Amino acid sequence: MKLIKLTLLLMMISSVGYAQNKNAKATIEVDGVCMMCKNRIEKTCLKTKGVKSAVWNVETHNLSLIYDERKVDLEAINSRIAEAGHDTKTIKATDEAYEGLHACCKYRDEEIRVDHESK
Repeated sequence: MKLIKLTLLLMMISSVGYAQNKNAKATIEVDGVCMMCKNRIEKTCLKTKGVKSAVWNVETHNLSLIYDERKVDLEAINSRIAEAGHDTKTIKATDEAYEGLHACCKYRDEEIRVDHESK
């Protein structure tokens, strides 16, 4: 009986240990148009506790992350990005946060997007 209890206890402990990854990787699509956006998005992520690496690609709009799942989850990271004024697939930035962006960073404006594409 003790052996069964000990075995069950070890199984539970080992499954909890594997449930969260301290070097989880993820890719999030984040709207933006320029290098100022890149700097803002990456800095916002890196200031988030648990995020170890954040690299946003201006052309693909993909944000590659390495983060500690024990300290932060993707929902919190998406939320922080939205607070900085950038839309993600899961959370849209408030109009107030978006309006706080520099004029050249207004990615919702078709004219601004076209202007950045031609550069």
